Amino acid sequence: MSGELLVAPEQAEELLRRMFQAAVAAADPAKVVPAFLPEPPAGRTVVVGAGKASAAMAQALEAHWPGPLSGVVVTAEGCAVACARIRILEAAHPVPDARSEAAARAILDAVSSLSPEDLVIALISGGGSALMALPAPGLTLADKQAVNRALLRCGADIAEMNCVRKHLSAIKGGRLAAAAYPARVLTLAISDVPGDDPAVIASGPTVPDPTTFAEARAILDKYGIEAPAAVRAHLARAEEETPKPGDPRLARCAFALIATPQKALEAAAAEARKAQITPMILSDSIEGEAREVARVLGAIAREVRRFGQPIAPPCVLLSGGETTVTVRGDGKGGRNVEFLLALALALKGERDIWALAADTDGIDGAEPIAGAIVSPDTLARAQALGLDAKRALANNDAHSFFAALGAQLITGPTRTNVNDFRAILVL
Repeated sequence: MSGELLVAPEQAEELLRRMFQAAVAAADPAKVVPAFLPEPPAGRTVVVGAGKASAAMAQALEAHWPGPLSGVVVTAEGCAVACARIRILEAAHPVPDARSEAAARAILDAVSSLSPEDLVIALISGGGSALMALPAPGLTLADKQAVNRALLRCGADIAEMNCVRKHLSAIKGGRLAAAAYPARVLTLAISDVPGDDPAVIASGPTVPDPTTFAEARAILDKYGIEAPAAVRAHLARAEEETPKPGDPRLARCAFALIATPQKALEAAAAEARKAQITPMILSDSIEGEAREVARVLGAIAREVRRFGQPIAPPCVLLSGGETTVTVRGDGKGGRNVEFLLALALALKGERDIWALAADTDGIDGAEPIAGAIVSPDTLARAQALGLDAKRALANNDAHSFFAALGAQLITGPTRTNVNDFRAILVL
């Protein structure tokens, strides 16, 4: 790129932080909700929702809605904001708790007994599967919790996890929209899933579900998950399938994606260009084991550094999606920090390469840490402190590793969620 490089090596980490901030800002509900609001209906307007961004989405809706409305949404702890007319609830994530079940019941109550003149606005974002958890008849919350924990540890991808969740639920997989019939339903969604599939975002409570009980059973078998007896019996009976495409109860439903991982990556790319760094967006939907993804992206970064292929430095490789971690150790986990630790090992201290990986919701795994930053001297500094990077990776304990280095990225809850953000900067 022509012109003087605006980023010195000592400024690399600050540029990475600015790119992450730009990505998060691109999914700010206050900015993206208003443009998608419909005209008020002849009847009532009822707002429901679930996800880490749902409270902020509700606040933005309230601020721009010209008529009366009511409703209830559930968000994660620390993500609540004040609303005057919409009740804001909090529940647990990533494993549901009793508040998740109570919230789901309250949401179903809110959409019951509506008329064709009424409008339901559903505010859906990542995290909604755990935050709005109502067990199917014959199942208990404990049953769902056990399966959820196993899915989180086995390496299943988000589509697989949500397929199982939908078939253990009384509200997911289109059941919320079916309960609202004959009212009109408009879903405003912030995507946190690779491919932006509406049926996968928060387990698709307001859209038709193409998956089946048989697929849910196959996923449990694939990962060797020993589900509670009641769960196995429920899936085997397959008594009431989720609403499928063409279900008349969902005929009056509309769906709008208002923020996506791709838009977040484009915002980060724009920030890079301001510093005369050439951005390359590799993909917004990378999946796979975090450490395997790190090896591939690490090899690409080294190719850039050594041979200027597939792009010449100074540049930044941007990607999103949702990696997975198969937990084998007893560490604190976190797919973004696991990616970074594996990346540092793959780079082997290569000069002029920095990287940031973080979850755009501000929480990587179950820890209140967004992610971390890797620099060319990460492994050398770790060795000086007596840290064993390979052992930390084997123990799934990257959070502790980066905490010891003082390299964690801490933002607090961002109240939005467009999934993982990764940036590898090569100067």
